[in-house]
Amino acid sequence: MNRAILHVDMDAFFASVEIHDNPALTGLPVVVGGDGGRGVVAAASYAVRAFGVHSAMPMREAHRRCPQLVVVRPRMERYKEVSRQVFALFREVTPLVEGLSVDEAFLDVTASRQLLGDELTIARALKQRIHAITGLTASIGIAPNKLVAKIASDLDKPDGLTHVPPERVQAVLDPLSVSKLWGLGPKTLPRVHAAGIHTFKDLRTASEAQLWAAFGRHGAAMRARASGEDERAVEPDWQELQVSAEETFDRDLTDPAALMAALTALADRACARVRAKGWEAGTVTVKLRRSDFRTFTRQRSFSPPTADTQAVLHLAASLFTTWHREQGLPAVRLLGVGLGGLVPASQLDLLAQPAGRERGEQPHHHGHDRGSTDSVVDAIRAKFGPGAVRRANVMERPEERADGFTEVRRKD
Repeated sequence: MNRAILHVDMDAFFASVEIHDNPALTGLPVVVGGDGGRGVVAAASYAVRAFGVHSAMPMREAHRRCPQLVVVRPRMERYKEVSRQVFALFREVTPLVEGLSVDEAFLDVTASRQLLGDELTIARALKQRIHAITGLTASIGIAPNKLVAKIASDLDKPDGLTHVPPERVQAVLDPLSVSKLWGLGPKTLPRVHAAGIHTFKDLRTASEAQLWAAFGRHGAAMRARASGEDERAVEPDWQELQVSAEETFDRDLTDPAALMAALTALADRACARVRAKGWEAGTVTVKLRRSDFRTFTRQRSFSPPTADTQAVLHLAASLFTTWHREQGLPAVRLLGVGLGGLVPASQLDLLAQPAGRERGEQPHHHGHDRGSTDSVVDAIRAKFGPGAVRRANVMERPEERADGFTEVRRKD
């Protein structure tokens, strides 16, 4: 399955907030920043950008280029308030939100397509929600990875929406100026141009000699970027976005049974925390870190929400097993289970599908006593401590190996 990544960038965020709050500023060359002798432009409205004024420019230079400049002092608390509204809308779409700043984020909506439609539909609906709630506009780039999504969001500003499906990545990138490439700063650009590289296509097809002249030992990495290659995952703030349980192992685990026992314990712990808060979850996320420190997340949404341990474990185990096989059964350094899409617990609609059937799959187990079993387990732990009772498939026996490492094996 191709990934679907959104890069959402609020348009001239600080300036747009000021214009929204004070409509008298509409159409004027507005900048936000300090107006003292050493002041700097923090944000520039689109009206003033026509004069060549941009963020990070000294305010004196901005006044020189645009004598009719309107300077508004920053109101950071107000910007943070609007930012919280915007990020809340992001998290209605997916728990996999990686904030880059108060006005910019990556969203992985790969799994969200099951419930919300394709990525273009999701992006259009998100733009409409942002405007309806905040009165502001956002530009969104849609692509199979973070690199291309970020480039795409900048191609049709303001209020833009640019979709770059996998088959069009090369066609979209090739004509672009190489100056749009991530990691290529103004100090490097003259050397790149001197090597005869001006566009993404030039870089993608450059000779080894050109690459060395322009980038030295980083040439291969820059060529890969110009080709639109990027395997980085969207990495949310794990603790902020969801209730989770994770564990870093003393030694990397390779045994599937030991890994499944650890996954079971983590799902049990996360569900118990959700139930203790009186919530139910609509998404489950499995976080995995290989022995080479590469980190992955796999997420699935479901309906109706639940805090049932067995239902959550069924989905988490499916996500983990698929990833583990795809990766060639690697050693695992860290494992985590997170629950997002949290809502207040309510009586389950008896006519609703149980969690785990969002794509027609059968739940692992859905006996009538599952909820009561969880309640009994929670009550015992509350009275006698968290270690008083454990799930049967988490019961372990340690066996000392010759190297002194305690190997964990699952009991039959």
